[in-house]
Amino acid sequence: MQQHRYWLGAGLLALASAGHAAAPSNEELQKQIAALKKAVEALQQQLDQNAQASKAAPAVPAATAVAASDAAGAPATREDLQGVQADLENFKYQVQRDRDTATATSTRALNVGGTIQARAAYSTQNTSTPAATPAGVVNDRNSSFDVPTAILAFTGNLYKDYDEGRNLGYRLSAGASQQTASNNSFLNLLDAYLTYSVLPTIDPATPRLDVAFGQQLLPFGLEVPATEDLKPVILNAQFTTRLGLAQRQIGLIARGDFDPVVDYGYNYRAPLLSYAFGVVNGNGPNTSDNNSAKDWVGRLAFTVPSDYNSWWRQLTVGGSFYRGKANLFVPGSSTLVGTGDRVRYGLDVTYNHEPFGITYEYIQGRDDTPIGTTQANTKVASIKSDSHTATFFYNFGEQFVKGFRAQGRYDDWWPKSYQPFFRYDRFDPNTDKTSDESTVYTAGLNVFFAQTTKFQLNVNYTDDKAKSLSYSDFLAQFQFGF
Repeated sequence: MQQHRYWLGAGLLALASAGHAAAPSNEELQKQIAALKKAVEALQQQLDQNAQASKAAPAVPAATAVAASDAAGAPATREDLQGVQADLENFKYQVQRDRDTATATSTRALNVGGTIQARAAYSTQNTSTPAATPAGVVNDRNSSFDVPTAILAFTGNLYKDYDEGRNLGYRLSAGASQQTASNNSFLNLLDAYLTYSVLPTIDPATPRLDVAFGQQLLPFGLEVPATEDLKPVILNAQFTTRLGLAQRQIGLIARGDFDPVVDYGYNYRAPLLSYAFGVVNGNGPNTSDNNSAKDWVGRLAFTVPSDYNSWWRQLTVGGSFYRGKANLFVPGSSTLVGTGDRVRYGLDVTYNHEPFGITYEYIQGRDDTPIGTTQANTKVASIKSDSHTATFFYNFGEQFVKGFRAQGRYDDWWPKSYQPFFRYDRFDPNTDKTSDESTVYTAGLNVFFAQTTKFQLNVNYTDDKAKSLSYSDFLAQFQFGF
């Protein structure tokens, strides 16, 4: 358009100047007329193109034009406001209805979880157990299907400190387990304790100190404080049950650490020193103390300071002790003869460097035991016992990589991962006697399907010299949590 205006302006200027200058010749006039004609034709062609473009464009509906004008600033009507209010009331009703009919509520923050085990077992050694009732008799059993453990747990916060993380939390759990020589199974209280963070927990590079009061696991060694969902082997080490350490106790236990090494890139935290110390009844779960003496338990562990990529990562050496009093009775009767010492010492070494790991525990026990037939001639003897437990395992699969676990993914999907292992477990109940130890060799495989689900396959070979028996057990178990 600017070019056409230029030509028109030039033509008009030429005509205007013609009146003041000398009269042009016929040839000059013809040239000027031809230039003006070309400019007019170009303008006409441009106008035709604009008209065709306007016809091709879709027409804007009148309603759209009105809506656009309303959106530009026209006020809403009373009907519009009433419609919005009605929609809000319907939304509030639906949310409240879903909360009342389809949402579990509690007065405090609450997480519900649990662990369930389903097991199939076969043994080359027959099991026979007499009982007073026909339902309790076990007659030459070689195989069985069992649900050895079913645990329901509740955890949460009673007070949450957003500034420093000095939180007050709780844990409550109950479990049912299979009964020996009985068809009865009851839901018993397992964990019931409050925990308070004495030191701030916001910064992972600072020390920790937590105090737990109530019924809980003991901080002794490696296997005793491990919860049911973290144990790699189906059957526990022999010393945990034969020395009474697997029982939960009621009391006050403080746990903490000092000078942690933190690798933020791998979400890795390893304190230089970790410790635990507590006082408990010593009479087992769900019972009051049976004497005035209290039992003391403690643990101290040293971890080699290193970052996540170091070969020294997760090399830990720890020591534990347990000391208490137990009531003593005349053998075979309920006649009390006093109290005796119950002492346990433990030394453990852990090297858990992905993808392989090694653990070793040495436990020594000393128990005062009454010997005699009457209260007058009963004497107290000290019996020493010891145990050696070593486990080697190898992991392969992405589930064991922390960087992979930190990635977001849909629901509970995980790639399958595998953990073959071998365990040596020897327990000698009386070191002063010969040929009374029991040794269990276990070869197994753990297959992880999800973060809370795994399949366990164990083959145990037991050499029991006290009973002069050697036999094998084949165990297959699904363990799943929610």
